[in-house]
Amino acid sequence: MGRKPNLLPSYLLHKPSGQARVRINGRDHFLGPYGSESSRIRYGELIAQLASGIPIDPIASSNRHKAATGDPGADPGPTVGELCLVFLRHADGHYVKNGKPTSEIHILKSVIRPLNELYGMLPARDFGPLAMKAVRAKMVGLGWTRGTVNAAMSRIRRIFKHAIENELIDASILMKLQAVAPLLAGRTEAHDNPPRRAVPAADINTVRSEVSQLICDLIDVQLLTGARSGELLALTTGGIRRYGEVWVAELDDHKTRHHGQARTLYFGPKAQLILRRYLSADPTEPVFKITRTAYCRAITRACDKAGIDRWVPHQLRHTAADAVREQFGLEHTQSVLGHSKADMTEHYAKASRTKAAEVAMKIG
Repeated sequence: MGRKPNLLPSYLLHKPSGQARVRINGRDHFLGPYGSESSRIRYGELIAQLASGIPIDPIASSNRHKAATGDPGADPGPTVGELCLVFLRHADGHYVKNGKPTSEIHILKSVIRPLNELYGMLPARDFGPLAMKAVRAKMVGLGWTRGTVNAAMSRIRRIFKHAIENELIDASILMKLQAVAPLLAGRTEAHDNPPRRAVPAADINTVRSEVSQLICDLIDVQLLTGARSGELLALTTGGIRRYGEVWVAELDDHKTRHHGQARTLYFGPKAQLILRRYLSADPTEPVFKITRTAYCRAITRACDKAGIDRWVPHQLRHTAADAVREQFGLEHTQSVLGHSKADMTEHYAKASRTKAAEVAMKIG
């Protein structure tokens, strides 16, 4: 499938004059010296108007910008780019797990990139809903999914909220940005990815024939436990309580830990047979010595080699959930997958553990 055409007019160089220009509806609009702060701001203004369906009047747009910036001698306050820099410094210390930066850092940087390209030099006080919608339109033009774009808008608001918390800007700026509604399904150019589905048994078996024993065993343990791949790869020998009919691992580090939720994995007889092959004399050693990236890559490459639709390890949770729900019902499925709230009563938590152990004994 060919690449989608860019939905936003590009910021271009008019070589004869050295001016920046943008072509909208067949007409060139000159923005000022190419690469200058003023030309970037003017470009963002026009894109904001275009994204909002407002007729573009270059003279009126220029006058609005002059009125908004006010006295050129007055301090305009921090720029959008400066707010982003301050937030990234905060994020470097905040989004850390086990001493390593989480994926949120990389996501934030990808969100900040188009924001800075359009409005990095703009005083943050002048960044309003139209500018927000222009950044959103740029993200749609880059091919981002609707959900990704909506999440990016929330992250931009988080940047401005952090600035307000530290008294860098006025709270009224965030109030205006909150007026920008999320993109709705079927009412936007942004596409939606198909929902994650369970992996057909035939496709799983096909991949098994193309990968190493380690990958096969990881696939099987995921199917037997409904665990996330990251949860299994974080397991250590010492982290598994190996007594009784069902082995138990209480996870210290998991996806929903910061929400106050607990996560426990249960290993029945079949999963125990697999785990025994990888247990180490060192209790701190990982049970499965492979990274999440390498595990996922092994599966997608096997799919490509076999000529079947790609699937990823996380989809095995859906496959496991279907099997548990068909045999035991919804409550057992929730218990196995760890879909429980932090404010559950102790009675319900005990019932959940019992259900999960029952599934592990019969299936896992």
